[in-house]
Amino acid sequence: MLSDVEDEYARGITRLAVRFLALTAVRPGELRGARWEEFENLDGDKPLWRIPAERMKGDLDRKAEIGGDHLVPLAHQSAAILKVAQDLLGKRDLVFPNDRDIHRPMSENAIGYLINRAGYRGRHVPHGFRAAFSTIMNEWANRDGQPNDRDVIDLMLAHVPRNKVELAYNRAGYMPRRRELATIWADMLVRGLAAPALIAQRPSQPLSTGRSRRIGVPR
Repeated sequence: MLSDVEDEYARGITRLAVRFLALTAVRPGELRGARWEEFENLDGDKPLWRIPAERMKGDLDRKAEIGGDHLVPLAHQSAAILKVAQDLLGKRDLVFPNDRDIHRPMSENAIGYLINRAGYRGRHVPHGFRAAFSTIMNEWANRDGQPNDRDVIDLMLAHVPRNKVELAYNRAGYMPRRRELATIWADMLVRGLAAPALIAQRPSQPLSTGRSRRIGVPR
């Protein structure tokens, strides 16, 4: 599915946004509002995205329950996307800006329209990457004999765990495992896909002879 989407005509930054959304399993609104100041250690071995609590979904009581900022450990494949995005548009404020105004977030429809154009209307939506991550990683954890990973996966999705008393401890204590699961997911997801720099360079508009995916654009 990602291969089809990335073959479709679109702005390079939109293609990068789709892959980054799939890799991180955050909510689309959280991705669209991502700011460069939220990312840490992108050139190191433990890159991290710290999404401020005020940008998270939910009311103030729920935000207090989840312990403030949402911490998203990034696989190296996710960090690579950010580096290409920076090369493409520069490092201003927003990572994924609007095509008409760099000071505004990408349109909430941009990713959905791209998925639709690739032939997935009615079969997949931007929010669907979260459900896919939850389903696939929980099945993988059960097969691997790691049923306790369910709580870790819930934290990665910014869900409120059932045991709220230990939440603050778990957020910190589970971070190494969260990072491992993020890497496992990324390895599954991007296997066989083109490098981020290549998908960013593909045509942004249909060519006269047909869509980009039909004319042998390198994958």
